[in-house]
Amino acid sequence: METSIKVLKKYFGYDSFREGQQKIIDSILGGSDTFAVMPTGAGKSICYQVPAMLFSGITIVISPLISLMKDQVDSLESIGIPASFINSSLSNMEVENRIERAARGDYKLIYVAPERLEANSFIELTTSLRISFIAIDEAHCVSQWGHDFRPGYRNIPGFIESIKSNPVVGAFTATATENVRNDVINLLKLKSPNVFVTGFDRENLTFSVIRDENKTDFILRYIDNNKEKSGIIYAATRKEVDTLHSILTKKGFPVGKYHAGMNEQDRIENQEDFIYDNKHIIIATNAFGMGIDKSNVRYVIHYNMPKNIESYYQEAGRAGRDGEASECILLFSAQDVFIQKFLIEQTLLNPDRKNNEYKKLQNMVDYCHTDRCLRQYILQYFGEENVPDNCGNCSSCNNDIDLADVTLEAKMVFSCILRMKQRFGIGLVGEVLKGSKNKKVLELGLSSISTYGLLKAYNLKQIKDLINVFVAENYLSLTEGEFPVVRLTPKGISVLKSGEKVFQRISKQNVKVKADNGLFEILRSLRKEIAEKEKVPPYIIFADSAINEMCKYLPKDEEQLSRIKGVGEIKLKKYGEVFINAIKDYTSGSSTSVPAISTESEEVKSHIETYNMLKEGISLEQISKERKLKMLTIQDHIIRCAAEGYKVDWSMFIKPEHEEIILNAVNEIGSTKLKPIKEALPPQVDYMEIKSVICKHKL
Repeated sequence: METSIKVLKKYFGYDSFREGQQKIIDSILGGSDTFAVMPTGAGKSICYQVPAMLFSGITIVISPLISLMKDQVDSLESIGIPASFINSSLSNMEVENRIERAARGDYKLIYVAPERLEANSFIELTTSLRISFIAIDEAHCVSQWGHDFRPGYRNIPGFIESIKSNPVVGAFTATATENVRNDVINLLKLKSPNVFVTGFDRENLTFSVIRDENKTDFILRYIDNNKEKSGIIYAATRKEVDTLHSILTKKGFPVGKYHAGMNEQDRIENQEDFIYDNKHIIIATNAFGMGIDKSNVRYVIHYNMPKNIESYYQEAGRAGRDGEASECILLFSAQDVFIQKFLIEQTLLNPDRKNNEYKKLQNMVDYCHTDRCLRQYILQYFGEENVPDNCGNCSSCNNDIDLADVTLEAKMVFSCILRMKQRFGIGLVGEVLKGSKNKKVLELGLSSISTYGLLKAYNLKQIKDLINVFVAENYLSLTEGEFPVVRLTPKGISVLKSGEKVFQRISKQNVKVKADNGLFEILRSLRKEIAEKEKVPPYIIFADSAINEMCKYLPKDEEQLSRIKGVGEIKLKKYGEVFINAIKDYTSGSSTSVPAISTESEEVKSHIETYNMLKEGISLEQISKERKLKMLTIQDHIIRCAAEGYKVDWSMFIKPEHEEIILNAVNEIGSTKLKPIKEALPPQVDYMEIKSVICKHKL
């Protein structure tokens, strides 16, 4: 008889469970109702998919987004687990057919939306099934005190009671405070449930709050330094999504967008482009993301502050689901608070719920202003105790900042606001400080006040950014409304009266994510090619974490590949040979970007053999053909030999008319990455020329 650990290895390719998974699975298999709170990316789905394979009957998975059910089912089928879904995209005949097939034992899991449980016709159809287990995903949606209340979840208790086989019930969520947890248990009528809170910490995520930079400029810099990384950028409104998407598109970045104002077909296409790695970036409102299983999201940037900690942690947690290092960056401005207040005011919530939303919003604002550990703040919010004061992996703890003395500039700004009678917004204050001859400035007589032009050495954007910093640091405040007015706070007034120093936090954060090595790029391209043929997202073939392990351990055969986490029996059989061959092809070229594969003598033999053939007058093209190695590998052999002191005739690879322009480009851009250099040069300059110039001049 199969055990849970055997199922885990056979289908999912892991030798052991993550923290907390085994206890949750044992509770379910032991017949107890179970409530589990696990952070996004901690492996909630395995906690119901593994029991589903061990129960004799069917498992019903209640999932909130029908648009993602197919992806979840595709992922299961790719590893040999028979599953299906039932949602509004199917006709009545198709629904009946799938129920009949389930009754015959063709499926172990069936995904349904909670709204489907309203239909008596569906409930009647399920009477033919032997349902052993019901798994409720995103269980917090049943509570009106949670951050994502969904009325359809109130149908679940009645559906469970209608099932005569008395199935085990498992409820799962990523974000729920103690009050919400108790509410969920009562509303779902769980029977003496075992409750597991596995911990909310995601150690692989770096958290940052950035309050003192221009948001658009920051995003442009960040993406430019992380072009090959997958990332999500969340914005609060459709307008901001559209604007940011337009800016990034014009800059040539591969970016999609997603919000409720788009037609369904466009949303689906943009979502699939992101999931299938056709576009690395997606800009979206919070309408995007629930149920997205894309494991290789390397960063999540919030362009605006979300409405509460629960939403933020759930959205940020979509980064690094594969366990690899990833970044969660929140770009804060005071205006974000008013946007969220406006959105709350537009809801039709009852007074109690509205007050609760304001309370949650204030917790989010406090997070953006706190100087203590950001991870500690989040974990304590969710009720964790004994959390260290310093995580060493957030913007508050990593000490990666400089403090610039801006007392003089602050006094100029504060004095200007006072002399403008605290009646105007940031834009006009900035115009006055700049010394602008703007029509409104002149009409209002503001060019005659003593602070006019005090910051004329700055451009207008810099002045406005500086004012926003002072707002964020509570030296200034903004009134509510469509056109907020900037005013001094007691803290700002004390600067003018007592001479208190004002410092601006300047982030030294390195926005570059570690570059992929050559083998990773080769295996990622291979994964993409296979995924396109099979019409599934690339991460379903292998997660980034699995590919990283392949690059680290360089498996030579199926036995070694089977030890890689995430390589189960089905994937080993389907993809093992092609990935092993790709690794062998790469390592036979002895690239210096991965560990040596064998002995030093074998490593030396390959690139020197290429060098000797070149000295004999054989062209690189012919060497590539005879040695059955890729041209890139042959070129790298020559560069490596030159770096080791072997004499190379560079005139074979560098055209005289190109050398100077390549040198100029390298001096301007640097030699760390080749792609930006290539993009700055005429198209006839190839990568071999660039590498040759860099090596020749030891740049």
